[in-house]
Amino acid sequence: MNTLNWIAQLLLAGVFLFDGFRRVFSFRRKARPLPAGSGFDSPGESIQLTAAIAMTEIAGALAVLTPVDLWPPDVLPRLAAAGLALLAAAGCIRHARRHESAAPNVALILLALFVIVARWPR
Repeated sequence: MNTLNWIAQLLLAGVFLFDGFRRVFSFRRKARPLPAGSGFDSPGESIQLTAAIAMTEIAGALAVLTPVDLWPPDVLPRLAAAGLALLAAAGCIRHARRHESAAPNVALILLALFVIVARWPR
């Protein structure tokens, strides 16, 4: 179970690190306009919001992989996985409001929940 848990943690961290660095290096690009009548009135994310999301994703991904024993065992990875699950849930809501597929976000939520359960003390 420990090997499967580390594989899940590496996958979760890899996806969020990739997306966080993608946001950091591409947030200056101009946002494409939304189609009329999409049901989502926001024209795009601001630079500050994009940078905050990117830094949260990177910090959460690094915290999932950090084996810190300052707190009780496995508290930091569980908290980080819970934060990443909440971030993925917010992305799921945003995609649903824009009438896009939210399946990748649901898969990330399930992967984060698996990490939380696998890291739970016995």
